[in-house]
Amino acid sequence: MASHNTQSRELARKQQIRPLAGSLLALAIGFGFATAHADDALPKLSTKTPLKVGFAQTESNNPWRLAETKSFKDVAAKCGWQVVMTDANGSNSKQVSDIQGMIAQHVDLLVFPPREEKPLAPIVLQAKKAGIPVILVDRDVDQSVAKAGRDYITFIGSDFIDQGHRAADWLVKATGGKAKIIELEGTTGASAANDRKKGFDEIVAKNPGMTIIASQSGDFARDKGRQVMETLLQAHPDVTAVYAHNDEMALGAIAAIKAAGKQPGKDIQIVTIDGTKGGLDAIAAGELGASVQSSPFFGPLACDVAQRYAKGEKIPTWVKVSDRFYDKSNVQQSMQYGY
Repeated sequence: MASHNTQSRELARKQQIRPLAGSLLALAIGFGFATAHADDALPKLSTKTPLKVGFAQTESNNPWRLAETKSFKDVAAKCGWQVVMTDANGSNSKQVSDIQGMIAQHVDLLVFPPREEKPLAPIVLQAKKAGIPVILVDRDVDQSVAKAGRDYITFIGSDFIDQGHRAADWLVKATGGKAKIIELEGTTGASAANDRKKGFDEIVAKNPGMTIIASQSGDFARDKGRQVMETLLQAHPDVTAVYAHNDEMALGAIAAIKAAGKQPGKDIQIVTIDGTKGGLDAIAAGELGASVQSSPFFGPLACDVAQRYAKGEKIPTWVKVSDRFYDKSNVQQSMQYGY
C-alpha cells in the first residue's frame, strides 16, 4: 500500500510539472520571436554608384510586362543602377530560383513583382537575412509571412480593390444595373487577381440586378482568356457582360465573342483593367467599354524610393500609384498613355 501511495504522488507531481514546462517553453518561444522582430531591422542600402540591382520579372508574354521591364531598363542609367534582370516565364519556382541566384550574387537591392502572394513571401525573408533590402512592385506578398516596413522596404503599386470598384461602377451604369456577368480572373493566388475580384464582387453584391454567372481564371493571358471565354459562352449563352482582370484577357474574350457570332460592345458589354494600347484601340473601335489603368511604369518610382531610403528617409509601407480611367468619352485624347 505504501508503494502504491508513493507511485500516485510521483505521478501527480509529473502531471503538475508538464503543463508548467509547456507554458515556459511557449513563453520562451514567444519571447524569442518577439525579440527577433524587435532587433532585426531592415537592411541598409548603400548610396554608392553604380548600385547593383536585381529585377526578377514574372514573365514577358504580354504588353504590360514588357512595358514594366522597359521602365526599369530606361531608368537604370539615370538612377546609377547596374541592373541584373531575369524572367521567370510564368513559374513561381523559377522566380524564387532567380531571386536566390541574385542573393548569391550579393546584389545591393532586390526589386520584383511577386508572381503569387504565398510562394514568393519566404524569399523576401531570405533576402532580408542576407542583408539585402527589397522593394516589391505591382504585386504584394502574404503579409502574415513577410510584412512591409519590417521585412521589406515597401510595396509600390495600385489599389487593386479600388480598380475592381471602378470597373464595377462603370458596368452598373452601362447596363442600367442589370447584367449577367462572366468574370475572367487573373493568375490564381496573385494579389492583383485576388483584390480585383474582391473589389468588383463587392459592388456587384450591392446591385440585385447584377449577377456573376461564371468566374474562371484566364491567367492574365490573351489566348487563355479566349479559350476560357469560348467555353463559358457555350455554357452561358445568356451572358450580357464580361469583366476581365486585364486587357489581354478582354481582347481574347472579344475574339471569342466575335467567333460566336455576337457583337462585343453591343450584345455583350466588356470592362477591364490595364490601359494597354490594344485596350485603348478596342475602346475606340466600340468593342471594349472601359479600362481602368494599372500603370506598369515602376522604374522611376522604384529609383526615387531607393534613393530616399538610402538617405535614411522614412518610407511608407505602401507607395500608392494613381491610375487613370478610359472609356469612349476620353479615349482619343488618351492614346499617348497606352503601351
